[in-house]
Amino acid sequence: MELNALKKVLFLGDPGIDDSLAIIYGLLHPDIDIVGIVTGYGNVTQEQATNNAAYLLQIAGREDIPIINGAKIPLSGEFITYYPEIHGQEGLGPIRPPETIKANVKPFCEIFEVIKRYKGELIIVDTGRSTSLATAFILEKELMKSVKGYYIMGGGFFVPGNVTPVAEANFHGDAIASNLVMQYAEHVTLIPLNVTNEAIITPHTVTYIAKNTKTNFNKLIEPIFNYYYVAYKKLNPKIGGSPIHDVLTMMAVVNPSLVEYVYRRVQVDVGGLAKGESIADFRPQPSAEAMKNWIRIGWKLHYKQFLEDFIRIMT
Repeated sequence: MELNALKKVLFLGDPGIDDSLAIIYGLLHPDIDIVGIVTGYGNVTQEQATNNAAYLLQIAGREDIPIINGAKIPLSGEFITYYPEIHGQEGLGPIRPPETIKANVKPFCEIFEVIKRYKGELIIVDTGRSTSLATAFILEKELMKSVKGYYIMGGGFFVPGNVTPVAEANFHGDAIASNLVMQYAEHVTLIPLNVTNEAIITPHTVTYIAKNTKTNFNKLIEPIFNYYYVAYKKLNPKIGGSPIHDVLTMMAVVNPSLVEYVYRRVQVDVGGLAKGESIADFRPQPSAEAMKNWIRIGWKLHYKQFLEDFIRIMT
């Protein structure tokens, strides 16, 4: 029965395109109950991320879901780079949320109320910079142990980074926070670039979804995806579609066999040239430390299953 039980999800992200699609997927999935959205900085500013989340909830008629103010800057205090060329000025590609959006925004401490409310059954999905989640550990380390599981999009193993030669954007954006989360969080599933790079949605699939969708999001899906695809084409002219890193992380919560996993301790390099690099010991004889406090690391994606599930939920 457990497999079909409704998953209570607290979503942390920075709704540019990819995070927005993860929210949409979560709202549409019959087995996912999003009980709160924590908005942080990353693809866009925290304020814009909040507006975008409110816009998506309004379209879904789910203004009852609280939006919680997350972090505005990294723990390191460094200057933030935003990515308008990937996500658009407002974070939803060519779409501009109406000025009239009124977000039902709660203060950061509401995170702890949500955790207490769903003690032992809450799943945290974090597809943004790790700052908000790390802050929750800094403030309430013991309470965070009552979270059932964490699904985190970050890092990459044996693949190049997507913001530096070695680092993925979320881990690079606040490496100190990511390293802290990798150290303190229990029951973590990490969905890294080596699997999310494979989670490609082609223009053909997008057209099919746009034609067949019966959801309120039909006006959004095609323009957002097309914008995203053009942006990715500039980064990699050979790419055949858009990788949906954050959606895959949400999908993994309800599709246990979608991804194959390996188990290792993960650390994040916090400074210098390798800032944000994810490190795990994959030598034939790993050190004893490598198997302590291990994290479930996404290793291989079952693409056909991924595609079928995505099309089914989005239509």
